[in-house]
Amino acid sequence: MDINWNSKVLSSLNPVIENLQNIKLNQDEITRVADWMAYEEFQPPEDNLSKKNPEEFIRTTMLINTLNFAFTDFENSTKYEIVRDGRTLSDSEAMITQIQEAITSGIKLYDGNVLSELDINSLNEIFQGNIDMPMMLERLQILQATGKQLSESYQGDWMNFINAGPKKLYHDGEGLIERLTSEFPRFDDTSTYNEKDDVHFYKLAQLAFWGMHAELAGTGEFYIEDMESMSAFADYIVPVALEVMRVVEYSDDLQSKIRNGEIIQRDSLEEIEIRAASLYATAKLTEEINKRRPSEKSIIIPQLDFRLWKLYHATHRPHHLTITTMY
Repeated sequence: MDINWNSKVLSSLNPVIENLQNIKLNQDEITRVADWMAYEEFQPPEDNLSKKNPEEFIRTTMLINTLNFAFTDFENSTKYEIVRDGRTLSDSEAMITQIQEAITSGIKLYDGNVLSELDINSLNEIFQGNIDMPMMLERLQILQATGKQLSESYQGDWMNFINAGPKKLYHDGEGLIERLTSEFPRFDDTSTYNEKDDVHFYKLAQLAFWGMHAELAGTGEFYIEDMESMSAFADYIVPVALEVMRVVEYSDDLQSKIRNGEIIQRDSLEEIEIRAASLYATAKLTEEINKRRPSEKSIIIPQLDFRLWKLYHATHRPHHLTITTMY
């Protein structure tokens, strides 16, 4: 499957990538990494045969990605963790476990009517870990606002939203990402570069639909028709993996800020470059990997993203810190 470089996300990166000031992209390293990574196994999502309740999985996935941001304390860089059955679960894995526990206990957190009436005490009871989960008040406000919109427009049910249009990311304004980012502001992950160019990252919006596709594509219950238009998910972790592999190289000043835990301001030039470079590099790396694989074993960008995230999300190597609800 060829990458759609004209997709809304990837095409919006061009002004940033063409004028990088704090980051260097190393094409030689992209080639070098592709030379060995091409021979790894990447589980194709279409092979999955989920035994989960598809509709509840979709509702829960939308809830998870409403909350899937900021799991590191901004003052001391400690990651949010919980322990279950002797295993330590970090960041989003910890949050997902606690959401599933709450739903199993009878709290329908994915219901818009429940979310719109949620209070901070209830949220604090659900999320108890080694530290207070960062930005808890912001999480509550997001859940309440999302629940209100979901209740008013879709009877509180994410399935009504999903079924209101085609199973495409983009389709003349009616695609899943187009509707999600326009109707639910919390998913409109867009930055302005040089005061004139909109750079679309859509981290959580894309991640939600990738999660559904990866789990349910093999069952026919949910299948994204234009997966070639999906990028990686611009977060904290993938940039670390790319830097460790020397695919990206930071300026001394930016490297120092990251190592010292200094806050990189949301929508700053440095933050936009970090995220844009990670999306561009993962797309190029996917392209190079596929040149070395048989066509029937070609991968899509989210498969590479998951491979990088899974290996590095609990690493002790410092990642950039940005106070934001978008990732």
